[in-house]
Amino acid sequence: MIKRGLAVAGFLVLTSCGGGVGGGPPSNITVFAAASLQPAFDKIAARVKSQYYLATTFNYAGTQTLTTQLIQGAQADVFASADTAHMTTVQNGGLVGGTTSVFAHNKLEIAVERGNPKRIHSLADLARSGLVVVLADPSVPAGKYAQEALANAHVTVHPASLEPQVTGVLSKVALGEADAGIVYVSDIVTSGKVDGIAIPDAENVIADYSIARLNSAWNRAGADEFFAYVLSSQGQAILSGAGFETV
Repeated sequence: MIKRGLAVAGFLVLTSCGGGVGGGPPSNITVFAAASLQPAFDKIAARVKSQYYLATTFNYAGTQTLTTQLIQGAQADVFASADTAHMTTVQNGGLVGGTTSVFAHNKLEIAVERGNPKRIHSLADLARSGLVVVLADPSVPAGKYAQEALANAHVTVHPASLEPQVTGVLSKVALGEADAGIVYVSDIVTSGKVDGIAIPDAENVIADYSIARLNSAWNRAGADEFFAYVLSSQGQAILSGAGFETV
């Protein structure tokens, strides 16, 4: 059973005439997706309604949490991971029912309060005394990538907290509970509540997002349609608008 505290669930009833027959009940899919995908995937689901008679339940959480839930038997039709490592874990567990595909890339950026009052301009600045810095936990893809970027920059940071998903880092900076954090470029683009400080490519890390239909899928046709839309030109345009790099 999925613990409510571990995910933000959204239920969108999609009402086009695409996949339903005779006005009957809609088809349903459940999508487990990395928390950083929520703004883009909510828009993709809204677009899908113009093509398919489909209802989508989203379980947004840290990729490591979703992976654990799936390994423990949670039912879902589609899994979208913020890395390929957790997708490999799910695949090695015999849970992937079709092919896996990388559908987007993301980079890291430093999130700071609006106006950047602490004058933070680089990863090196995060080591300054007196700054409150938060990071995602290293078990989360965003936390693992942040550790890699800091190592690339030869910077040591002592975070005030390690958040279970990247949206927690973003929230603490937006609320003024932290001076800075390391998040994804897409988080900065879609938040509107923080400013972003670019990280040079030599220090940055590329996140590869992957997607697959699962063996536990109750609606394989609907899962395949969602999968295909994410990889379509329309889905890729939505991801690009949300700050992702497309494939």
